[in-house]
Amino acid sequence: MNAIIKKTLSAAAILGGFSLLGLGLTSLTFHKTEAKIQENERQALLTNLKAVIPESLYDNDIVNDTLEVTDLTPDAKKPTIIYRARKKGKPVAAVMTVVTPNGYSGNISLLVAVKTNGALTGVRAISHRETPGLGDKIEIERSDWILAFDGKSLAMPKAQEWAVKRDGGHFDQLTGATITPRAVVGAVKNALLYFKHNQARIFSTTESTPEGGN
Repeated sequence: MNAIIKKTLSAAAILGGFSLLGLGLTSLTFHKTEAKIQENERQALLTNLKAVIPESLYDNDIVNDTLEVTDLTPDAKKPTIIYRARKKGKPVAAVMTVVTPNGYSGNISLLVAVKTNGALTGVRAISHRETPGLGDKIEIERSDWILAFDGKSLAMPKAQEWAVKRDGGHFDQLTGATITPRAVVGAVKNALLYFKHNQARIFSTTESTPEGGN
C-alpha cells in the first residue's frame, strides 16, 4: 500500500513539475510577445509621425513629449493624445490624434500635424472601416487625396471653404463617396480650430503628462 502511495505522490510531483514548467514557459512567451507587440506599435507610430511631420523640424523625443486631453474629441471614451514637436526647446508643431464619428461606416481616426503658425504639415488616416475602393481612398496607400491638406490653414482656404466642393467648399470629394471626405475635412478643420484656441496650453509643459497633471 505504501508503494502505491509513493508512486501516486511521485506521479503527482512529476505532473506538478511539468505544470509549473508549462506556466513558466507560457509566462516567458507572453512577456516576450508583449514586448514585441509594444515595439511594433511604437515603430508604427513613428512611421505615421514621420509621415505627417518631417524629422528635420524637431529634435525632441516626440513620442514621449505628449499631452492627453479630453476636449479634442468630446465623444471619445478615453483621452486623446497630442504629440509635441520642439526644436532647441521651442515649440514647432503638434500632432493631434483626431477621431470623427461621421464616417460612412463609423469612426475615422486621423493624425493631424500643424505648425505653430497654423499651417498643416500633414494629415493621415490611421484607422477606419470605410468602403474598400471608395471611402478607403483617404488612405495614402490608396490615393493622394489626403495630401491636399498639406500647407493648408484656417486662412487658406477661408474658414467657410473648409468643405468638399459638393457643399460649396475647396476640397475634392472622392469619386462615388462624399460622406467620407466630408467627415475628414470637418475633422481636420476642427483640429485646426482646437489648436488655434489651445496652442498655449498644448505647449505649456515640457514633460509627458495627462491633462491636469502636476
